[in-house]
Amino acid sequence: MGETTVINHTGASETAHPIGASFESRLLSALESAGALNSESAERARRAHIRTRGSLIDILIRLGLCEEKILAETVAAVSGKDLLAADDFPDTAIAADQLSVPFLREARVVPVLNKKDHVVIAATDPTDDVIAHALQLVFFKPVVFAVSTASTIDDVILRLYDAAATAHSVDLASAATDITDTDVARLRESAGEAPIIRFVDRLLARAIDSRASDIHIEPLERQLRVRIRMDGMLADEEAAPMSAAAAIVSRIKILAHLDIAERRLPQDGSIKINVRGREIDLRVATAPVVHGESVVIRILDRNSVRLDLRRLGFGSALLSDLSRMLDRPNGIVLVTGPTGSGKSTTLYAALDRLNTVMRKIVTVEDPVEYKIEGLNQIQVKPEIGLDFARALRSILRHDPDVIMVGEIRDAETARIATQAALTGHLVLSTLHTNDAASAVTRLLDMGIEDYLVTSTVAGVVAQRLVRALCDDCKKPAEVPEFLQPALAQRTEQGPTEFFEAKGCTACRGTGYSGRTIIAEMLMMNANVRQAVLRRAEAAQIRVQAIQSGMRTLYQSGLDAVFAGVTTHDEVLRVAQDAID
Repeated sequence: MGETTVINHTGASETAHPIGASFESRLLSALESAGALNSESAERARRAHIRTRGSLIDILIRLGLCEEKILAETVAAVSGKDLLAADDFPDTAIAADQLSVPFLREARVVPVLNKKDHVVIAATDPTDDVIAHALQLVFFKPVVFAVSTASTIDDVILRLYDAAATAHSVDLASAATDITDTDVARLRESAGEAPIIRFVDRLLARAIDSRASDIHIEPLERQLRVRIRMDGMLADEEAAPMSAAAAIVSRIKILAHLDIAERRLPQDGSIKINVRGREIDLRVATAPVVHGESVVIRILDRNSVRLDLRRLGFGSALLSDLSRMLDRPNGIVLVTGPTGSGKSTTLYAALDRLNTVMRKIVTVEDPVEYKIEGLNQIQVKPEIGLDFARALRSILRHDPDVIMVGEIRDAETARIATQAALTGHLVLSTLHTNDAASAVTRLLDMGIEDYLVTSTVAGVVAQRLVRALCDDCKKPAEVPEFLQPALAQRTEQGPTEFFEAKGCTACRGTGYSGRTIIAEMLMMNANVRQAVLRRAEAAQIRVQAIQSGMRTLYQSGLDAVFAGVTTHDEVLRVAQDAID
């Protein structure tokens, strides 16, 4: 490529040299230094660049090798360009009649400022001379590049340049009128019309870019309500007219290979899509409600799952105890908590730690949420008689070293898991109980003898997910007086950092971004064992565990508060019932 003349923000001309080995080397080195890339991923990106002769930045995005925010910050630093946030973009499209949406999406560029003598362009790759030359031909003036994330650019393109965006409600209403429940042919036709397809595509893209875990589509009396769950909390999205509800739901059903004619019974399906080189799995569940059909779409982004116990939020003391349990050759390790508390992710992280060539690991799950190389994963299928108990009995004949049971739901599964632990297997599973001590009494209630519980259960982890403070806007604060006694008793190492939630564009005004784990860990020691053999109640077992050194959920939450990770209000929201 030849050189491209651009101008900087002061109006002076400068020469942008084409991307070369020196830039690639500096970029990869900077990403490795920032911890965004390990040496293996950097080498993989380097080989892909040599093989395809494409943009190194584009390759890093498509392969999903590092977090896009860190990538954009590093690209801006290495290239010497400005870094733009979401609120730096204009409210109206620039040159909308001259730039096609496919070009903008393919090049990942958006005009930001159109001045008399130059135009400012936001891009993921500010060193692409071909794109710079194409834009100069459009604007008949030099361009100056700035850097932004791929998701921000995609969102701006959807918001400003999609011609249907400004009038999508009208288009949706006109695309799906006068459809009856029995008019399947018309329903299928409406589900395939452009406004309906664009609405669903936009909704999925926004939810994935916002790191949402779920999408909720709920028909009300006058509108189709749309909400997404981010960091455990629901937030309203753009609603749609009720006249388009049937077509929108049918579009989702078609993607999930469900029966669009069946609107009286619940249905379950799945969708697999590719977003910027990442493979995203969507689990779809429909249910009949008063005003139509409700749809919940669960987003499973396997690339975003952090299969590292420390990065999930386990502190040093908890991680040490959990590691000792996982290093045992046999026994049962249980993870408890309500739905949505991150139990499955903790199990996957534990399995990732155990996943070596020397161990055979078999899992029984419903459903298999994330496929992990090296594991033998079995999907439960109750409709053909393959339930947890039957699958568990079968895999014991396959000589496994480690067994993961997605959930112990009944007495039969509990008994087989106990027998597996007695015969030399390490068993990992979950239970739905509010605290660690209640998991022990739950097994007793299922009919497992007390001496079997004490001899097989290695320990129980009870956990919750709390929202983590947004790093871009969290505000330093003084530790309030009522928390001073707890601060004096803090056992976690490290400096005290106390922050308050503030709110900014990056966190959508919530003050929080992402989630972390707080947990309590009950170890089966002599004191706890004696309490179980006495058939003590859960409260008494809990007292024995605390006297033996167990830190409660609330105390774990306070450690996170004093480490500057979350707020006291957030800990109270999820662990108020755990305060002693």
